[in-house]
Amino acid sequence: MSNTRVLGPARAPSLIPVLNPLIRRLIGAGLPFGPNVLLTVRGRTSGMPRTFPVAIVELDGRRFVQSPFGEVNWVRNLREAQEAVVSKGRSREEVEAVEVAPEVGGPILRDALAPYLRSRLLALVLGRFFHFRADSTLEDYVAEARQHPMFELRSRTGATSD
Repeated sequence: MSNTRVLGPARAPSLIPVLNPLIRRLIGAGLPFGPNVLLTVRGRTSGMPRTFPVAIVELDGRRFVQSPFGEVNWVRNLREAQEAVVSKGRSREEVEAVEVAPEVGGPILRDALAPYLRSRLLALVLGRFFHFRADSTLEDYVAEARQHPMFELRSRTGATSD
């Protein structure tokens, strides 16, 4: 598998900024929306809180977030702040965010997503963001992890309800 892409500023597909306000409201109201939660991070230049819907990957009791769109704003903000608030409905939790090296993130990405690649539909959806297949090697996943920053979220406080 050739890895010719360069990691740099990225943009989410044009539909994402249109859908995010609706998704934020649904998750904020506590409606089930798969593994998605709201991630609130301090803006790196404004200092203002910025909230984004993200999918949490849970493996072996650890939680991760990974950008399917590369180096987008929430990634740069989280990298700078190294902390965030995860919320869903009334539940809120302060977390520390630790960036995961691609060599560590590759196996996590494989363990989290490889089972879904067996489904044609899910493989098609994942294929829009990631460039691997059901028969991809660990090296392919590591190469892909270089293009999609990943953070481990570690609880600073227990989840609370307002």
